[in-house]
Amino acid sequence: MDFQLKTLTVARAAAEKSDVLIVLVGSAPLTAKDPLSALIASARKAGDLPDKAGKLLALYRPETVVPSRVLLAAIGDGKAASVRSAVSAAVAAAKANGPKRVVIVFAQPADAAAVAAAVTAAADASYVYTTTKSKAEPRSIRHLTLAVSEAASPAVTKAFDDARATVAGIELAKEWGNRPANHATPTLLAEAAKGLAKLPRIKCEVLGPKEVDKLGMGAFAAVAQGSAEPLRFIVLRYQGGAKDEAPVVLVGKGITFDTGGVSLKPAAEMDEMKFDMCGAASVLGTFRALGAIQPAINVVGLIPSCENMNDGKAVKPGDVVTSMSGQTIEILNTDAEGRLILCDALTYAERFKPAAVVDIATLTGACIIALGHHTSGLFTRHDEAHDALAQELLDAGKQAGDVAWRFPLGENYNEQLKSNFADLANIGTPGAASITAACFLENFTRKYTWAHLDIAGTAWKSGAAKGATGRPVPLLTTFLLNRV
Repeated sequence: MDFQLKTLTVARAAAEKSDVLIVLVGSAPLTAKDPLSALIASARKAGDLPDKAGKLLALYRPETVVPSRVLLAAIGDGKAASVRSAVSAAVAAAKANGPKRVVIVFAQPADAAAVAAAVTAAADASYVYTTTKSKAEPRSIRHLTLAVSEAASPAVTKAFDDARATVAGIELAKEWGNRPANHATPTLLAEAAKGLAKLPRIKCEVLGPKEVDKLGMGAFAAVAQGSAEPLRFIVLRYQGGAKDEAPVVLVGKGITFDTGGVSLKPAAEMDEMKFDMCGAASVLGTFRALGAIQPAINVVGLIPSCENMNDGKAVKPGDVVTSMSGQTIEILNTDAEGRLILCDALTYAERFKPAAVVDIATLTGACIIALGHHTSGLFTRHDEAHDALAQELLDAGKQAGDVAWRFPLGENYNEQLKSNFADLANIGTPGAASITAACFLENFTRKYTWAHLDIAGTAWKSGAAKGATGRPVPLLTTFLLNRV
């Protein structure tokens, strides 16, 4: 979808050629006297357009308006969250008629955050997956003009451009998250990463089973050994800063399908385990955004990718493996495989002498029990450096509308991972399962500042709206841009 930013009043937007005109109406009084603004004021006065964000009023062929369809959408206080609700509702309603050109105009002045929210919400509401459909009906909207009533400031222009780039990243993450596992193998995921190397300042290296074995990644290799699909370890580098500047490292869980292994998952909804690589997809999406924005920062992306399958070679409950760090792990549950592939990637991250490391994973169902599907879980140590990193991530999430919540972490939880036969077990004793999973990872991150994002509840939706969300690409992109 092609986005364009223009300076238009409501009256001028009404004269633009489009299939649908969406007018975002805030709670502040309208001062313009043109016919459409007067009509909006009358509708508000009559109570037909309440101030509550997301409320809509549809108009057909109003006088003096070029587009035949007009949607008035209330944005209440005009803040980003309200704009997001309004644009999502309006675009969802508008796309039923298959519009190709859409104009969205703010009836009152809009700040940078509101503009960014409008872009990402419009893209999300109009997104359509088509890759594996023989008779796909692609997104109808080809061109979207976002209009602000006053000349765009540099901050608004930058917010628009950054949001447009973030949308490209979100949609790349959605694409790979939504693909069935036979269309998103570790090898295909690696090819997608190589494709990102065509963008400026991005390089990609892909390691296979022999290289991973040579590195001593015994935990990663153990998960992959039950699958006919060879593992891939993807290393992405974005060089936007000085050569000697320490990079931020993003580590994404890339389980392209998870049966649970010998600790087999229930059949119901197992198809959704194609989404178990959404952490990896979010890293790909973030690099796609970086390639467009070109910020002055260095970023490394690490993606350990494999399937968790069953055959005669599959790892068994009770097996003990040796990780790249040298620590031994008793695998009590083969369905706790994400932490096994991540721990070796986290050890590999040490070589970059990182400024910070953030891992992103659909790690635990327990996180869904705790937070539902609205908020990602954030875990990190409790000291000055880690508190600062946690706050950066929390702030970025709020700014991007991609929120997270911080959980506690500490040695008392680490005690639950004790094993009689190895240095630690891959699952803890009952209780605090999301926390003990994070504690497991923390054992491999002692040489740098680190945070873990559990996106099990936010990476995809089930039911009628089943599909990847592209989260937390907005959070990660905003976090990195704020660091520049």
